Amino acid sequence: MNISILHNQNFFSNSLLISLIGFLTIGFFLIFGRRFKLAVQLERFGLPIAVISGLLGITIGPYGLFNVLSKETTNVWSNFPTPLLSLVFATLMMGRPIPSINGLIRPIVNQFLLALSLGFGQFFVGGLVVKYLLSPSMETNPLMGCLIEVGFEGGHGAASIIGESFNRLGFPDGLDLGLAMATMGLLSSSLLGSIFIFLGRTLGISDTEEIVDKTNDLNLNNKLGIFSDLRILLINLGFVGLAISFGVLVIKILRYISNYFGELSKEVILSLPVFPVILIGSLLIRYILEKTNNTELISNLLQREIGILSTDLLIFTAMASLDIATVFENWKLILVLTIFGLIWNLICIAFFAYFVFEKYWFERSLIEFGNSTGVVASGLLLLRLADPKNISKTLPIFTSKQLFAQLILSGGFFTVLAPIMISKIGLDFWTEICALITMFVIVVAFFFNNRFSTSYQ
Repeated sequence: MNISILHNQNFFSNSLLISLIGFLTIGFFLIFGRRFKLAVQLERFGLPIAVISGLLGITIGPYGLFNVLSKETTNVWSNFPTPLLSLVFATLMMGRPIPSINGLIRPIVNQFLLALSLGFGQFFVGGLVVKYLLSPSMETNPLMGCLIEVGFEGGHGAASIIGESFNRLGFPDGLDLGLAMATMGLLSSSLLGSIFIFLGRTLGISDTEEIVDKTNDLNLNNKLGIFSDLRILLINLGFVGLAISFGVLVIKILRYISNYFGELSKEVILSLPVFPVILIGSLLIRYILEKTNNTELISNLLQREIGILSTDLLIFTAMASLDIATVFENWKLILVLTIFGLIWNLICIAFFAYFVFEKYWFERSLIEFGNSTGVVASGLLLLRLADPKNISKTLPIFTSKQLFAQLILSGGFFTVLAPIMISKIGLDFWTEICALITMFVIVVAFFFNNRFSTSYQ
């Protein structure tokens, strides 16, 4: 008995030590990146410091050049994306006034249609790649047709949850491949997004002037501002925790009542991620505070900083914990899916940028590219670099759209439903369904914008 207790204590101590090493290492790299003059200059050109730090993390990881970090440490980091993404969604609506949709209905609809065409198109392209390119040359599972959408749109959090569904459906490698695709999407989003931002600034089509938002609900005279007030910090963290708790509670209730539903409904509910519900919780809290005139309790700047820090940590941990061995083992599969996923994203976004979007098409396309390739955190980061003053009003359009799109794709209902449907109706039928939905959405977007025109889009 005493030996068992001692063993558990040692295990707890080791896990705690690994966690501390992970946090200290992450903090070191991010602080190093913020202090390193060259890194700051690179971020101004569109290359995020978190990506630079993540690349350094890979080089000293268990599969890197120097092997300073143990595999146990990076295994701890692999559990970070879900809670970090929860923080991103909790602050997404809470830290900003609820946007008035007057004059923004059409832009929100267009952004929503772009999100639908990207997501369902990724299922469509993934099905074609698996059926016509991968199957003849290597052993493939039909469920691989989901990997582009799960990895690109859903990210590491959705890949972890859908991985459990993959395992139940006889595809045990789905989790590792989904995480690898999520990391490749995040890398592609950051690197290509940086190139787009550089080109946008060079060609003069993107806002380049950085600005520090000094307006805040709190009138503090000291230099440290809101960060010196522990009470305000705790209140804001409390609201973030409340939004997350709302999401967790709703998911638990849904999973409890799923026992009274059919087998298919139960399986879908059990696979639903918590992020979309956290976003709703964030909106509800903001709505209640605005209706009760208590918005002074929320610091917009602090909520923004929590979201930015969570985004940076998400990108860093996802890259630094990348299992390069899994990537090398399946490099052909991952490379082919990544290339065709990126091709579809670029073609679809180019269509909307040319035929649908008018004003601020660059910023609105850029944030959707980041979201559809490296999840919402990546899209927000790219927009922050391209339009720090939010003069394009892209952020309220995107967040309003996200309330609906997140429930459908990016880890929402259809992301969860896809592997189940493929196992029941087959990859061919599922691919045809996604192709029809994609084409329908694109046609609707084209005729919707030719039929209705307004002075602002």
